[in-house]
Amino acid sequence: MVPIVAIPCDLRHADGYDWHAVARQYVDAVQHVAQCLPVLVPALGDALDPEVLLGRVDGVLLTGSRSNVHPGRYGVPATEAYEPFDEARDATTLPLIQAAIAGSVPMLAICRGFQELNVALGGTLMTEVQDEEGRFDHRAPVHDDQSVRFAIRHPVTLQTGCGLAGIFGADTIEVNSLHRQAIGDLAGGLAAEGHAEDGTVEAVSVNGAEAFAYGVQWHPEYWATTDTPSRRLFEAFGAAVHETAAHREAAKLEDYLAARMAAHARMQEQL
Repeated sequence: MVPIVAIPCDLRHADGYDWHAVARQYVDAVQHVAQCLPVLVPALGDALDPEVLLGRVDGVLLTGSRSNVHPGRYGVPATEAYEPFDEARDATTLPLIQAAIAGSVPMLAICRGFQELNVALGGTLMTEVQDEEGRFDHRAPVHDDQSVRFAIRHPVTLQTGCGLAGIFGADTIEVNSLHRQAIGDLAGGLAAEGHAEDGTVEAVSVNGAEAFAYGVQWHPEYWATTDTPSRRLFEAFGAAVHETAAHREAAKLEDYLAARMAAHARMQEQL
């Protein structure tokens, strides 16, 4: 059986319709590199039961997006500097993150998903990072060619011996950069595993997680088939999802055999 990865959607308005949408690159990376079946999850908010969903999938991928987490989620007044918002997505992903960690379901969080992970666990975000003293401009170049916008641009230094350093096989990697918001206060449940040269947190792991649970500020999905660190991250995520699926199948088989044995014992008692 092919393991299933849930990918929560954005809720976007276009052509007079509201669309539940995910960029193709995330779907392709899950299918072709992680070797899993991507399943898109509508931004249903409170109508989605995270426990029910997680009982039917083997992993969760949180994607990047043009929208930002609503600042009211971390106690900051909403101003134009924090826009645009997608509150339907917030209401879907934040409870899902908490449930995935509690249920030991493998999770990879990218860009907006990285920021959602921090907010879901009690952290805050800062906006317009490029305006902060000593910070670089992490925004994407203005260009019509997506390959230029997503080009590899700067190094990220990883904590020696951390989980991601083991996945990448290096203490420094080169990444792309397409964000104007960043982690402000790091959530107590997270460990910072990677930083940009200006101190911006670029990678995190969930403290004490019993399953794969990492977040990155950059976009590995765009180069997942051609860039070595990007490929290794999705391969590691896929391996964790496959392992979870295998354990679940083994548990189902064990329960099935136990039920058959119990039924057989009852029949023997009746003879």
